[in-house]
Amino acid sequence: MSLTPLDIHNKEFTKSFRGYDEDEVNKFLDQVMKDYEAVIREKKEYQDQLAQLNERLSHFTNIEETLNKSILVAQETAEEVKGNAMKEAKLIVKEAEKNADRIINEALTKARTIAIEVEELKKQAKVFRTRLKMLVEAQLDMIDTKDWEELLDTELIDEDLVKLEG
Repeated sequence: MSLTPLDIHNKEFTKSFRGYDEDEVNKFLDQVMKDYEAVIREKKEYQDQLAQLNERLSHFTNIEETLNKSILVAQETAEEVKGNAMKEAKLIVKEAEKNADRIINEALTKARTIAIEVEELKKQAKVFRTRLKMLVEAQLDMIDTKDWEELLDTELIDEDLVKLEG
């Protein structure tokens, strides 16, 4: 067990005939007691300071562990988000490809339908042209007949008019 300042203060020595000077020993013991008290106080302060530092170190260690865990969680979350984004992007691309194929197929179908309709209209136009040509030719043939010439060459006689009036 270590000495306390009180132990030093209360220490009594036996007296001998040729012993040390009692006042000098007491002064020295008082000085030792004061120095020893100061060392004990300083030791206590250092212990308190060490305890505070250990507490702070523990606190910062906990913060570090929490931050490390948070970083790991953030990294895992980022990887998960990245993976989900990649999956979603693939789905969007597949959907776009399907829509593009559907649109292309619809366009091809419409183009074929329009091509068929164009060919049908061409046929109808040829038939119409042929019929119109025949009609015009028939009309021209009618105009070129002798009946028109006879009609234009015929003069009306007054007698004929009288017969028609009466």
